[in-house]
Amino acid sequence: MLPGGLTPLEGGHSGETFLADATGEPVVVRIYGARSAKAGPTKIDIDAAVLRLVRGLLPVPGILELRRPDFEADVPAVLVTERMPGTRLDLVLPEADPGLRRRIGEELGGLLNTLSGMPFLSPGRFEDAELRVGSWGPECADLRTFVEHLAPRSALAGWAENDLSALLEMADHAQDLLDPIGRTCLVHSDFNPKNLLVDPESGRITALLDWEFAHAGSPVADLGNLLRFDRDPELVDGVLSVFAAPDVEGDLVELGHAADLWALVELASRRTENPISERAHQRLVAITRSRRLDSVSR
Repeated sequence: MLPGGLTPLEGGHSGETFLADATGEPVVVRIYGARSAKAGPTKIDIDAAVLRLVRGLLPVPGILELRRPDFEADVPAVLVTERMPGTRLDLVLPEADPGLRRRIGEELGGLLNTLSGMPFLSPGRFEDAELRVGSWGPECADLRTFVEHLAPRSALAGWAENDLSALLEMADHAQDLLDPIGRTCLVHSDFNPKNLLVDPESGRITALLDWEFAHAGSPVADLGNLLRFDRDPELVDGVLSVFAAPDVEGDLVELGHAADLWALVELASRRTENPISERAHQRLVAITRSRRLDSVSR
């Protein structure tokens, strides 16, 4: 029985996640609407499989109910999970003192270690509930190819020719940095403060939420995601004091920014969809014009 009284959860852009009450206990309900339906009927099974895979290794909610879609009856898929304790990290950081920010960073570094230590044989999207890994397709052969594929059919089509040329140069540079990394691991792919819950007193991470973009990919991708907009020195120092990506050599921060260029390009290509896409577009412009992967938008 699905709970009633759905209240939209703050912090996301999907509009598909709600807080509800089930027999006196708060639960989280995700209704797989039009946006998620594009991913196909097995999307809910994949999301549930990822949660089961990491349960006990990472702080994730338990699954209470899973209802697959009935397309003939126009009934969407629904996933009901536990509500995890803690406060969203993006609400805690602005008021946190340096010591707390460093402790939180150390906690995040531990999560990144766990993620990077969960190996897969090849990169790609998850295809089914068995988490079989499928190819991204020829348009994702490398960063240059990805940019060339997206640019003519997206918001990037409005870029000046010299900016697009510079973006391709930065794509080549990032790819050169990433090519020596021979490992593939589980990637959360939305590893940012809005998807992390924390105990505001101790700094302990109590939940890593929203696994809808999880895939097999680079062991530095989630680090790059975390540092996309947040560069607090105490937080970063805490992360780097703990995070040690297996078999990855070089500057982890630079490699993280290089890996995150994939996501920045994709987000910027649809810059009008939400505020995060617009911020990503601004950051991509800054990277391109400065020719520095660590550039931030002003």
